[in-house]
This record gives sequence, C-alpha cells and structure tokens, in this order.
Amino acid sequence: MDLSNLKPAEGSTKSVKRIGRGQGSGHGGTSTKGNKGAKSRSGYKSRRGFEGGQMPLQRAVPKFGFKNINRKEFKAINLDVIQELAETLNLTTIDTNTLVEAGMASKRDKVKILGDGVLTLKLEVKAHAFSKRAKETIEKLEGTTEILLN
Repeated sequence: MDLSNLKPAEGSTKSVKRIGRGQGSGHGGTSTKGNKGAKSRSGYKSRRGFEGGQMPLQRAVPKFGFKNINRKEFKAINLDVIQELAETLNLTTIDTNTLVEAGMASKRDKVKILGDGVLTLKLEVKAHAFSKRAKETIEKLEGTTEILLN
C-alpha cells in the first residue's frame, strides 16, 4: 500500500455539490445559477407553457370549432352483435345489464342499437336509443323495442 492507491472508504464521501458556500468550494459567487435573470433569483417559478415572453403556442395557434356541452355519447352496438350474443347465451331479452355482463358496454354507458347486420331471432331489446333501421328490423320479426330513460 502506498500513496498512489489510497482512496476514501466506501460511503464516506458525498457527491452532492454544496452551493453558495464561498469561492473555495468551487460553487460560490453565483452558486452555479449563471448571471442575472429571473432564474438566478430565489423564489423563481415558471408557468406551464411560459416561453420567456414569446407568444405562447396555445395562444398563437388559431382556434376553431366548439364542443357541445349537451352532447349525448352512446355506445353503438349493431344488430349482428346482438344476434350473436342471443345465440350464444340463448336469450330472448337483451338489455343494458346483459351487454355489461357480456363486456360490450360499461355500467354508465348509454347504449344505442344500430341496424347493421342481419337479425333472425324474435327479441325483446331494451336500450337508450335505436336507429330507425334497427327498430324496423326488430319489429319486423315481431320483437319489441323499449327505450330506457336514464
């Protein structure tokens, strides 16, 4: 062992630079923050989207369109899906609970039955909305449609 291979014990030294503790530390003076400006001062916080006084992107980009706050979102389910479900589970009545159990809709979804596909079974269908074609197809096979309120 000699002076060339001496080193401190493991965990005895800190790798954190001590800022603002005088010129001898190597991190005195401006305390690694550079010269002047808001970022060098204490208490500096930046707003999200702040671009140093330049016009922020969210204000510079033109806006268009609108979102209708009264829009009703429906989970769309076609007649062929209902036909398949009724055949596999041997059902005559299909309502939202049946669709939730089958994993086709979630509990809070409003369900709309659409007229795509072929229906061959006489079914009693309960949903929040029906397309004109779906309603005609179900009633043509002497089935019933019931509109749920909530």
